[in-house]
Amino acid sequence: MQFRFKLAISFLGLWCIGLPACVGEAEPLEEDGGTAAQEVFTRNAFTKTALVDSAFVTDRPATEALTGNPLTSDAIAGSSDVMNALRDPLAREFLTYVASCALPAGESVEVSLDGETYVFGGSIGLSPEWGRAHGKCNAHCQGWLSACMLARLNHLGESVPISMRGKNKALDSDQAERERFPNREAAYFGDLFAPEQRRFACKSPGSTLISRVCGGTGVDTQGCIVDVVGDCDDVCGAPTSDGSFPNCVGGGHTTPTTVTIFRE
Repeated sequence: MQFRFKLAISFLGLWCIGLPACVGEAEPLEEDGGTAAQEVFTRNAFTKTALVDSAFVTDRPATEALTGNPLTSDAIAGSSDVMNALRDPLAREFLTYVASCALPAGESVEVSLDGETYVFGGSIGLSPEWGRAHGKCNAHCQGWLSACMLARLNHLGESVPISMRGKNKALDSDQAERERFPNREAAYFGDLFAPEQRRFACKSPGSTLISRVCGGTGVDTQGCIVDVVGDCDDVCGAPTSDGSFPNCVGGGHTTPTTVTIFRE
């Protein structure tokens, strides 16, 4: 995909997470094929604390209410479980990345809570159908969003330019993007919406760039917030034409919804 992220707005959106009346909380940041139309380089600072400790992880009814209903302002306002979860700042950070990964640029979810207004903006558009009437985030949707969110983790909570690629038309890339971001970091996949999260990654052979997510040197990934299952050449299918790895194996399952990250 080509995805153009408005960098100044994105920084404002991530800085605003959890702040009152911050309507810039997540400003506008299927499959196979599609013509590249926007650049998929984006900046990311999803924290591991929000990944594992948010109310959307610890409160199962809230998670099921979120994924089982449309990702729209009305649907969220109509769910007491989701609204209660959003009182947690970590849950607001979690939903910031959910909405950014799921919805296309120009779409957003607005929530009024305890006298404050929060806006969760779309950007990448991996699961636009979730934002439509009667939409739900099924297992396929959850797989794409999980890969996208894992790929946007940062060990230090700092923003790093990345190019996201994979077999989803929202991730199409053009030659200019591939030339700007030539260094393959890793592929990410799993399920962040399961009762027990599945968080996997595989390293690009010879690369230590996964230290962005894991910390340390990128050579020893012990203790990483994701389970690094080895080199992508060993656990995934052959790279596609854009260099991304499909069909990666982790936890005994092959996952088609994988996101491969490239760096400058």
